[in-house]
Amino acid sequence: MQRVAFKMKLNKGQKEVYMKRHDELWPELSKLLKENGVSEYSIFFDEETSILFAFQKVSGAGGSQDLSTNEVVKKWWNFMADIMQVNADNSPVSVPLEEVFYLP
Repeated sequence: MQRVAFKMKLNKGQKEVYMKRHDELWPELSKLLKENGVSEYSIFFDEETSILFAFQKVSGAGGSQDLSTNEVVKKWWNFMADIMQVNADNSPVSVPLEEVFYLP
């Protein structure tokens, strides 16, 4: 099991919309993530910077960041593009984070 962490940036004033959309996460997206080894997925929000910090436990070599060719993922990216910083393909601008400490 690997632990994966990355950060993204939410547009100012979009926290409530972001939370609502995730409270109503599409079942097909949830299923896809689980089928691809994501057993835990948490996202935290820093109010001061609008940075989203994401953490996943992933079995295997992949994770949510490796599903970029899946149509459900592309549809989700398009749905979220109006409230966060995205790349040209509407994928979230995502910066991987290096683990520097772990207490098992």
